[in-house]
Amino acid sequence: MTTKKMAIIATKGTLDMAYPPFILASTAAALGYEVQVFFTFYGLQLLRKDLSTVMISPLANPAMPMPIPMPVMVQMLPGMESMATMMMKQKLKKHGVASLQELRDLCLEAEVKFIACQMTVDLFEFDKSEFIDGIEYGGAAMFLGFAGDTDICLFV
Repeated sequence: MTTKKMAIIATKGTLDMAYPPFILASTAAALGYEVQVFFTFYGLQLLRKDLSTVMISPLANPAMPMPIPMPVMVQMLPGMESMATMMMKQKLKKHGVASLQELRDLCLEAEVKFIACQMTVDLFEFDKSEFIDGIEYGGAAMFLGFAGDTDICLFV
């Protein structure tokens, strides 16, 4: 029996966009898939040691359900991003959704391979000490070598 494979490209570093790659990767790994996630551009934020800085913005996010309708001008006010992040974290906790840290740890325990885009690391002049242990650094060619043979390839 051949092991199924799944590749995910994670390009966003906001709270709302951090959940899909970790949920999909951990679920696929639990189902026996071999999984790789390629973190590039703003997605690299999800590989930082400290995930507490991952925020969500209500601005330019019209599908975000808010307790009361908010005009764009209100969404631009200082502190709205922090408030939206706090509200989302409370909602996630209330409904028993694992934290980003828990999901990321689950992926690592399940041997999901995390690849940090070396070009993006260089472009933004990141120091590798800012990132968690257990990740690999590589380029698009490295990732595509795996992605080209997958059963599922997702861009999130």
